Amino acid sequence: MKRTERVGAIIKTLTDTPNKLYPLQYFCDAFDVAKSSISEDINIADTAVRFTGTGYIETISGAKGGVRFSPDITPEQLLVLQEEFCSRIKDSSRILGGGFLYTSDIMFDTHLMNRLATVFAKKFKEKEADYVATVETKGISLASMVARQLNLPLIIIRREAKVSEGSTVSINYFSGSYDRVQKMSISKRAVVPGSKAIIIDDFMRGGGSTKGISDILSEFEVTVVGTGIAIASMLPEKKKIDDYTAIVFLGDVDEEQKTIEVIPNYQIF
Repeated sequence: MKRTERVGAIIKTLTDTPNKLYPLQYFCDAFDVAKSSISEDINIADTAVRFTGTGYIETISGAKGGVRFSPDITPEQLLVLQEEFCSRIKDSSRILGGGFLYTSDIMFDTHLMNRLATVFAKKFKEKEADYVATVETKGISLASMVARQLNLPLIIIRREAKVSEGSTVSINYFSGSYDRVQKMSISKRAVVPGSKAIIIDDFMRGGGSTKGISDILSEFEVTVVGTGIAIASMLPEKKKIDDYTAIVFLGDVDEEQKTIEVIPNYQIF
């Protein structure tokens, strides 16, 4: 196999499985070449990947080391993404009444969610989490892509317990968005006690749902090491959680004037 072919195969393998660590020997065996040749191939692959602006290939030294692809986003790319996100949210036809917006088409736009996921993957990469967690709502698409980019399993916390989940733990929490007490549950088999998790959600108003996720995970002594929100409402100012990262902030929704205020979060990194 020619070097150009090996480099292409290495790039394909690594970018298809973000943040999965491959020992150098894996590629040596796959292509039947020496480690010195593979090291040169990886340097070329890294240069090519960085040129695309999608991330970089890093080499981890040590007995348990190897190579992996890490998704990345530049400050310029982030701003363009946030402006596009804001522009789509600002569409006045999204106003449903009562301060609610129709966002299903946005949150299920897989290409857009993959780009947003890169922001959270970069933000939380060093948190050494064991899981990505979300509640069964429109945030599943985003959370699943964050989990993929971080090479972590995804936990879906349900609104109602399912027979197929086996034994579950349930809690009640107050949802500010719906102004009522709601329920969420999680299978006892979903997590390992004492592990760490990142919470990802599509929208936060008062933080009740997000705090509910944190509370139900705490039943298993799971520590929340990061919280990512696609759209966070500016009101109320006092949230039920203090530490979170939002992509954009939702301000005033004027039903009469048909205007929606949305601003980027300029302090993500």
